[in-house]
Amino acid sequence: MRKRAITYLQVALVVAAFALPSFAQSGGETDHKGGRHGQMGMPSVDDHVKHLTKELNLTEDQQAKVKSILEEQQKQMAALRQDSTLSPEDRRAKFQEIHQKTSQEIREALNKDQQRKFDELESKRKGRMKEHHGPPSQSDQQ
Repeated sequence: MRKRAITYLQVALVVAAFALPSFAQSGGETDHKGGRHGQMGMPSVDDHVKHLTKELNLTEDQQAKVKSILEEQQKQMAALRQDSTLSPEDRRAKFQEIHQKTSQEIREALNKDQQRKFDELESKRKGRMKEHHGPPSQSDQQ
């Protein structure tokens, strides 16, 4: 019985050893067109712009501004993911800070009616996040 357990363990270790390099290779940049999602399950910039355009009836000028804002956010998030010097708590706080800044910049590109609707969308998003991840941190409640 013990010999069989050791054999199963050895097989599992060999399978894991071969699987890890394939996971590491698939971690690179992907094409975010065609409705695919980006890092950490987030929609691609184009998908996010399409969603906001549909929900907020964005003009072409607003779409261009929002796309630029979201592309900058994506760059900042990618750089933050690569920063191994931060603790998980610090990284999470920086992610929240970047998201809040991005939301504020998008909000400033909108008219009053769009801002109201955007605030509703953000409130729903926060509700979904709370359901999936527990209550927000102190910095998210400000």
